[in-house]
Amino acid sequence: MKKVIIITAALLCCGIGFSQKMLTRSGEIKFDATVPGATDMVNATNSTVSSIFDKATGELVVQAMVKSFKFKLPLMEEHFNENYMESDKLPKANFKGKVLGYDGKSGNYDVEGDLTIHGVTNKVKTKMNIAPEGSKLMLSGGFTVKLSDYNIAVPALAKKTLAETAKITLKLPMENK
Repeated sequence: MKKVIIITAALLCCGIGFSQKMLTRSGEIKFDATVPGATDMVNATNSTVSSIFDKATGELVVQAMVKSFKFKLPLMEEHFNENYMESDKLPKANFKGKVLGYDGKSGNYDVEGDLTIHGVTNKVKTKMNIAPEGSKLMLSGGFTVKLSDYNIAVPALAKKTLAETAKITLKLPMENK
Protein backbone atom coordinates (compact mmCIF):
# COMPACT_ATOMS: atom_id res chain seq x y z
CA MET A 1 0.00 0.00 0.00
CA LYS A 2 2.87 2.36 0.83
CA LYS A 3 4.36 1.79 -2.63
CA VAL A 4 1.05 2.69 -4.31
CA ILE A 5 0.82 5.95 -2.36
CA ILE A 6 4.45 6.85 -3.09
CA ILE A 7 4.10 6.04 -6.82
CA THR A 8 0.84 8.03 -7.06
CA ALA A 9 2.43 11.02 -5.31
CA ALA A 10 5.47 10.83 -7.60
CA LEU A 11 3.28 10.74 -10.72
CA LEU A 12 1.26 13.73 -9.51
CA CYS A 13 4.44 15.70 -8.84
CA CYS A 14 5.80 14.84 -12.30
CA GLY A 15 2.51 15.94 -13.88
CA ILE A 16 2.73 19.26 -12.07
CA GLY A 17 6.34 19.71 -13.16
CA PHE A 18 5.47 19.26 -16.82
CA SER A 19 2.23 21.20 -16.73
CA GLN A 20 1.79 23.69 -19.54
CA LYS A 21 -0.92 25.71 -17.79
CA MET A 22 -0.04 28.61 -15.56
CA LEU A 23 -2.36 30.71 -13.43
CA THR A 24 -2.66 33.67 -11.13
CA ARG A 25 -5.27 35.01 -8.77
CA SER A 26 -3.22 38.09 -7.92
CA GLY A 27 -2.91 39.77 -11.29
CA GLU A 28 -3.25 43.52 -11.58
CA ILE A 29 -5.25 45.67 -13.95
CA LYS A 30 -4.97 49.45 -13.85
CA PHE A 31 -7.06 51.82 -15.85
CA ASP A 32 -6.82 55.53 -16.36
CA ALA A 33 -9.60 57.58 -17.94
CA THR A 34 -8.36 60.99 -16.82
CA VAL A 35 -8.81 63.92 -19.19
CA PRO A 36 -5.37 65.50 -19.82
CA GLY A 37 -4.99 68.57 -17.64
CA ALA A 38 -7.89 67.66 -15.32
CA THR A 39 -7.37 68.08 -11.59
CA ASP A 40 -9.37 64.95 -10.67
CA MET A 41 -7.62 61.70 -11.52
CA VAL A 42 -9.96 59.01 -12.85
CA ASN A 43 -7.90 55.90 -12.27
CA ALA A 44 -8.24 52.65 -10.37
CA THR A 45 -6.43 49.40 -9.64
CA ASN A 46 -7.72 45.86 -9.33
CA SER A 47 -5.20 43.52 -7.65
CA THR A 48 -7.35 40.39 -7.55
CA VAL A 49 -7.40 39.50 -11.24
CA SER A 50 -7.53 35.81 -12.19
CA SER A 51 -5.88 34.44 -15.30
CA ILE A 52 -4.91 31.16 -16.96
CA PHE A 53 -2.21 30.91 -19.64
CA ASP A 54 -1.58 27.70 -21.57
CA LYS A 55 2.03 27.79 -22.77
CA ALA A 56 1.42 24.94 -25.22
CA THR A 57 -1.45 26.58 -27.12
CA GLY A 58 -0.97 30.27 -26.24
CA GLU A 59 -4.54 30.48 -24.95
CA LEU A 60 -5.04 33.25 -22.40
CA VAL A 61 -8.08 33.96 -20.23
CA VAL A 62 -8.24 36.95 -17.87
CA GLN A 63 -11.14 37.76 -15.55
CA ALA A 64 -11.74 40.67 -13.20
CA MET A 65 -14.57 41.45 -10.83
CA VAL A 66 -15.64 45.02 -11.55
CA LYS A 67 -16.27 45.88 -7.88
CA SER A 68 -12.64 45.02 -7.09
CA PHE A 69 -11.37 48.19 -8.81
CA LYS A 70 -10.24 50.57 -6.08
CA PHE A 71 -10.20 54.35 -6.42
CA LYS A 72 -8.61 57.01 -4.21
CA LEU A 73 -11.99 58.69 -3.75
CA PRO A 74 -14.87 56.54 -2.42
CA LEU A 75 -17.45 58.67 -4.26
CA MET A 76 -15.69 58.09 -7.58
CA GLU A 77 -15.71 54.33 -6.89
CA GLU A 78 -19.44 54.49 -6.13
CA HIS A 79 -20.16 56.36 -9.40
CA PHE A 80 -17.98 53.89 -11.33
CA ASN A 81 -19.89 50.88 -9.99
CA GLU A 82 -23.43 52.30 -9.99
CA ASN A 83 -23.59 54.79 -12.87
CA TYR A 84 -21.04 53.61 -15.41
CA MET A 85 -20.25 49.90 -15.00
CA GLU A 86 -23.52 48.77 -13.38
CA SER A 87 -21.45 46.20 -11.49
CA ASP A 88 -24.41 44.66 -9.64
CA LYS A 89 -25.96 43.70 -12.98
CA LEU A 90 -22.69 43.13 -14.91
CA PRO A 91 -20.14 42.01 -12.29
CA LYS A 92 -17.31 40.71 -14.50
CA ALA A 93 -14.98 41.88 -17.23
CA ASN A 94 -12.96 39.30 -19.14
CA PHE A 95 -10.64 38.58 -22.01
CA LYS A 96 -10.45 35.30 -23.93
CA GLY A 97 -7.79 35.07 -26.57
CA LYS A 98 -4.41 33.87 -27.66
CA VAL A 99 -0.76 34.84 -27.46
CA LEU A 100 0.33 34.36 -31.06
CA GLY A 101 3.52 32.45 -31.80
CA TYR A 102 4.55 31.93 -28.17
CA ASP A 103 7.68 29.77 -28.27
CA GLY A 104 8.66 29.71 -24.59
CA LYS A 105 11.13 32.57 -24.96
CA SER A 106 11.06 36.02 -23.40
CA GLY A 107 9.88 38.80 -25.63
CA ASN A 108 7.01 40.83 -27.02
CA TYR A 109 4.14 38.87 -28.54
CA ASP A 110 0.99 39.79 -30.42
CA VAL A 111 -2.16 39.00 -28.48
CA GLU A 112 -5.66 38.98 -29.88
CA GLY A 113 -9.05 37.91 -28.65
CA ASP A 114 -12.41 38.99 -27.28
CA LEU A 115 -12.67 41.62 -24.55
CA THR A 116 -15.97 41.78 -22.67
CA ILE A 117 -16.72 44.87 -20.58
CA HIS A 118 -20.16 46.04 -19.43
CA GLY A 119 -21.76 43.06 -21.19
CA VAL A 120 -20.35 44.06 -24.61
CA THR A 121 -17.73 41.96 -26.43
CA ASN A 122 -15.28 43.40 -28.96
CA LYS A 123 -12.22 42.02 -30.72
CA VAL A 124 -8.93 43.51 -29.50
CA LYS A 125 -5.29 43.25 -30.55
CA THR A 126 -2.31 44.31 -28.50
CA LYS A 127 1.24 43.34 -27.58
CA MET A 128 2.30 41.72 -24.34
CA ASN A 129 5.72 41.19 -22.90
CA ILE A 130 6.40 37.74 -21.49
CA ALA A 131 9.43 37.30 -19.24
CA PRO A 132 10.50 34.96 -16.44
CA GLU A 133 10.55 36.44 -12.93
CA GLY A 134 12.01 33.87 -10.58
CA SER A 135 9.72 30.82 -10.70
CA LYS A 136 6.93 32.90 -12.28
CA LEU A 137 6.24 34.05 -15.81
CA MET A 138 5.25 37.73 -15.97
CA LEU A 139 2.81 38.74 -18.69
CA SER A 140 2.45 42.51 -19.01
CA GLY A 141 1.01 44.90 -21.53
CA GLY A 142 -1.59 47.51 -22.23
CA PHE A 143 -4.11 48.90 -24.65
CA THR A 144 -6.72 51.64 -25.00
CA VAL A 145 -10.47 51.16 -25.12
CA LYS A 146 -13.12 53.59 -26.27
CA LEU A 147 -15.83 53.68 -23.58
CA SER A 148 -18.65 54.08 -26.10
CA ASP A 149 -17.59 50.78 -27.76
CA TYR A 150 -18.73 49.10 -24.53
CA ASN A 151 -21.96 51.11 -24.10
CA ILE A 152 -20.46 53.25 -21.35
CA ALA A 153 -21.75 56.79 -21.79
CA VAL A 154 -19.84 59.83 -20.55
CA PRO A 155 -22.39 62.45 -19.43
CA ALA A 156 -21.77 66.05 -20.45
CA LEU A 157 -21.06 67.09 -16.83
CA ALA A 158 -18.35 64.44 -16.49
CA LYS A 159 -16.49 65.25 -19.73
CA LYS A 160 -14.18 67.68 -17.90
CA THR A 161 -12.69 64.83 -15.84
CA LEU A 162 -13.69 61.54 -17.52
CA ALA A 163 -12.05 60.81 -20.87
CA GLU A 164 -13.89 59.00 -23.65
CA THR A 165 -11.06 56.46 -23.81
CA ALA A 166 -9.38 54.51 -21.04
CA LYS A 167 -5.79 53.24 -20.89
CA ILE A 168 -5.68 49.70 -19.52
CA THR A 169 -2.46 48.07 -18.25
CA LEU A 170 -2.04 44.48 -17.07
CA LYS A 171 0.53 42.65 -14.95
CA LEU A 172 -0.08 38.94 -14.61
CA PRO A 173 2.45 36.99 -12.48
CA MET A 174 1.72 33.44 -13.69
CA GLU A 175 2.68 30.34 -11.69
CA ASN A 176 2.62 26.66 -12.64
CA LYS A 177 -0.77 25.12 -11.96
